[in-house]
Order: sequence, then C-alpha cells, then structure tokens
Amino acid sequence: MISGSGEGVGDKGAEFTAEALAPVLREACSAAGLDSSGADLLRLGSNAVYRLPSSPVIVRIARDPSVLAEMDRAVKVACWLETEHFPATRVPARVAQPLVVAGLVVTFWESVQENEEYATVGELADLLRRLHWLEEPDSLGLPYFDPLAKLTASLEGLDAIAGEDREFLEARAAGLAKDYDRLDFVLPFGMIHGDANIGNLLRRRDGRAVVIDLDGFALAPREWDLILTALYYDRYGWHSKTEYAEFVHRYGFDLMNWPGYDTLADLRELMMVAWLGHQIPTSERSADEFGRRMRALRTGGSRKDWRPF
Repeated sequence: MISGSGEGVGDKGAEFTAEALAPVLREACSAAGLDSSGADLLRLGSNAVYRLPSSPVIVRIARDPSVLAEMDRAVKVACWLETEHFPATRVPARVAQPLVVAGLVVTFWESVQENEEYATVGELADLLRRLHWLEEPDSLGLPYFDPLAKLTASLEGLDAIAGEDREFLEARAAGLAKDYDRLDFVLPFGMIHGDANIGNLLRRRDGRAVVIDLDGFALAPREWDLILTALYYDRYGWHSKTEYAEFVHRYGFDLMNWPGYDTLADLRELMMVAWLGHQIPTSERSADEFGRRMRALRTGGSRKDWRPF
C-alpha cells in the first residue's frame, strides 16, 4: 500500500466529481508509469472508473477513503486467482498498488476489452460453482462477511434522504436482523465473491467470461453468491425464466426452494436500496429510483418497475 498526496478530494465534504478527480487521476497514473491523457470516464458512483486509451488499463478511484485495506486485499485476490488460472480480472504487472492520492484509494486493472460486453447467466453459474470449490490461502486474510454490520454502517451514513425514510429503513433492518439470525444455511460455508451478478461478469477479447470487482471477497454462506441472480429473476424481472432455470441447472442448487430465501432476499434488497440512497447527492436519476423503491417497500408493491444500476 503506497501513499501519495495527503489532503484533498478524500476529505469529508469534498466533491467526488470528474473535475475534482482529474488531478488525482493524473498523479496516480504518473506514479504508476501510465499516461492518463484522454482517459474515458466510464462511470461515477461508489467508484470513478476510467479507461486509459494509451494502454489496456482500467483505473478505479474509490469514493470512500476508508477502503484501503479492502482494495489491498482485492489486488492480492486477483494475483492469487491468476495462480489458480481462475477467469478473473487481472492487475497490471509491475504496478505497485493500491495508491493513495489526495486521500483517495486508486487501483489499476487490466482492461477486459475495449467495449463492455456482459457474459451470460449460465456462465455466471459455472464460474461461481468453480469459485466455490477453491480453497483460499490463509495469506489472503479474507474477512467474515457480516451483512447486518454492513447494512448498519450504510444506514448510519445515509444523510441525504428524508428522516422518515431513514427511520423506516432502520426499522425494517432491525426486523430482518432477527430473522437472519434464525436462518439455517444449507450450502457449505466458505469463500464468496460477495457481489455475484451478471454485471460483474464480462467477456474478454477472446470470448471467455471473467469475474470482475474482487473487493467483496469474503468468507460466508455460499447462499450469498446466489441471491442476486434469484432476486433479479423473481422480483425485478431482469432475468427471464429460461435464464434462471439455466443458472440453477448449471450451479446445481435453486435458492428459491430454500426456506430462508425470502429473508435473504429482503435483506439483500434493503442493502441495494441503502446503497442507492448514497448516490442521491450526485445523481437525479438515483434520487428518482430511490423514491420508486421506497414506495414499493412501504406498500409491499411490485418491484417490476425497478431499474438496474
């Protein structure tokens, strides 16, 4: 872990905008021996993600300055997965990282291909099954995944929403915490991706599917890596019946037949809504979607009009 400039964008209250991040990107790339000229901003949310035109590298700048240890672990996970020949995003050779520039954590990743092309739900099932068979080394220091602690921390920092909305979410979280503690997981406990969904599975230039976003790797019940695909099909209609059937067939387990499915789905859904609440200050689209989701939570209404982010 290497530090750069001290105070700056990472200070509390500073804007996380393309303009404010431009000097961070330049300094980080310079320290890594890369040229940031003409970098293309792919997305700006929890992370600012850039594609460099001068080399096949993706630069990721985290909004939360406290994720240094998490991103250091993600880099180590990527290196270990490469030794296992597991299809995942790689880190550029000879680049010392993560960097801390202006108080923000910067990491560098090999570009999968010039255009984002998502792989299939069936390929996601194949890679999750393969991942769940791997035995991680102790040297990775993977944490135990505590969804309740993660949700609590997210709600505590949720200052951009109305007080009544926050109170509703906190009350819902308290109820789900009791239900979660009573769950009887049936899949083996072990290493998970942590955010396994079709959006984190890209197709390489050679056509192979690879897993990206490795910072959520942790030790947990494997059900956590199946819940998003089930949710996307069951509640949101983002996957078809055929796609979900293919996922179940290729992974070998249907989470929706497990008695704890609804509790896990409700908890994961609440985490998604809380995450969206953090995007409100910088995105009118996020604010509109947050309002839509809150109405559904309050009324128990359909989620079929929820839009993916």
